Amino acid sequence: MSTRLNFLPDERFAPLRAPLTERLRRMADLITPENFPSLLDFGMENLLGDVFAAVKADEGSVWILDQPRAHLVVSYASGPHAAGIAGFKQPLSTGIVSTSFISEQGFAENEVYRHELHSKILDEKLHVTTYAMIVVPFYFLNACRGVISCVQLIDVRHEEGQSVPMTEAPPGFGMDSLDAVKRAALVLTDLINYRLLSTAIGWEAN
Repeated sequence: MSTRLNFLPDERFAPLRAPLTERLRRMADLITPENFPSLLDFGMENLLGDVFAAVKADEGSVWILDQPRAHLVVSYASGPHAAGIAGFKQPLSTGIVSTSFISEQGFAENEVYRHELHSKILDEKLHVTTYAMIVVPFYFLNACRGVISCVQLIDVRHEEGQSVPMTEAPPGFGMDSLDAVKRAALVLTDLINYRLLSTAIGWEAN
């Protein structure tokens, strides 16, 4: 028989909550797509790599909102096209990644290249077709600050409305894949929040 471990806030720290909250808010304001990768340690990168591999994605990315709040920017990327993807800016007015961010809803679809919301700008840059896509909102410090996405690609471009032959089609993503990426995003949220909080209070691991 197990018992529940229940910790309560220590009221001795109550006077420090407001300044700590303000310090964390200021730290969040300093995080940009360019410096976000410095928050990711080896374990965090492994977490992302493992979930992208588990869902059989060809590429995976973390998109962070820029400071003008006008674009989502690929801040971290993995896969064979990582160098070409890093730094790519997606206007908030277009694309499924932007729709997921604005609505704070997860998204998974196959034959996404036929979806009216799909932006083909990155596909055209890389000379590929995005066949399947997962996008989930990404939070840290109590706000949605970007999205995590992964894709399955075909190394040729297909015209709008044209079906991909079954011989070329990747396996696609199911709801279990979407759930796996959502769980990874939640774990990454906790890890980043812990790192920022421990930095704010000077509680660094030895």
